[in-house]
Amino acid sequence: MINEGPGTAYQSGSFALNCRPLLRTLMASAAIAAALTLAGCDTDGGVVPSGRALAPLSDKMLAEIEQKNMSKESPILVRLFKEESELEVWKQDNAGRFELLKTYPICRWSGELGPKIKLGDRQAPEGFYTITPGQMNPNSNYYLAINTGFPNSFDRANGRTGDFLMIHGDCSSAGCYAMTDEQIAEIYALARESFFGGQKAFQIQAYPFRMTPLNMAKHRDSPHMAFWKMIKEGNDHFEVTRREPKVDVCDKRYVFDAAAPNGRRVR
Repeated sequence: MINEGPGTAYQSGSFALNCRPLLRTLMASAAIAAALTLAGCDTDGGVVPSGRALAPLSDKMLAEIEQKNMSKESPILVRLFKEESELEVWKQDNAGRFELLKTYPICRWSGELGPKIKLGDRQAPEGFYTITPGQMNPNSNYYLAINTGFPNSFDRANGRTGDFLMIHGDCSSAGCYAMTDEQIAEIYALARESFFGGQKAFQIQAYPFRMTPLNMAKHRDSPHMAFWKMIKEGNDHFEVTRREPKVDVCDKRYVFDAAAPNGRRVR
């Protein structure tokens, strides 16, 4: 059993430092280190973090966050839907549940419906991915970038290959999810502020389409249907609970909120 998910290792509020300047320094250091090693879909543009990576959230976004009973630094969660070309940012409200903050149109995504299988297939990944501060690239040649972390434990267990698949700006994709520069700047800032607030990692849920019964029926003849039914379990958990599903990998399958007979979480 491989522990994949951010649900336990990265519980909200489990990573907090009393000294915010120190956290900001650590965040910047991790981002610089990541920028020096990124390649493939994205390459770095230097060793000094760009000013755009530190751009503040707009007054309009701050007002929307407050109106929805959230704090600027509360945890986030991201969902991607290929067929609808939409990226959602969800944010934890004061009651501890995730609520939709904003939906962004994806400028461009690469490949077809279905998961990424191998290096060079130009497919944007599908599945559940964990994003840490070190995966934030402030020096991207594509304005700003967030490394999805492909391949994750599930991908590796199934022999899937490829690396450095991003959510980035510049509206150009080769296996990535491309946004406009303005969009990625706001998404990046929302993630940055959640890290400053104590979130150790946030979850990306990448789907081929909205996992409705109608869409599942429409695509029932796809060779990827077994995979889609599996990740739909995680989607359904989130839709019902509005809480981040705990994700594990067992026998080459995603397992959501697994528990042992003694009530403890399976590892």
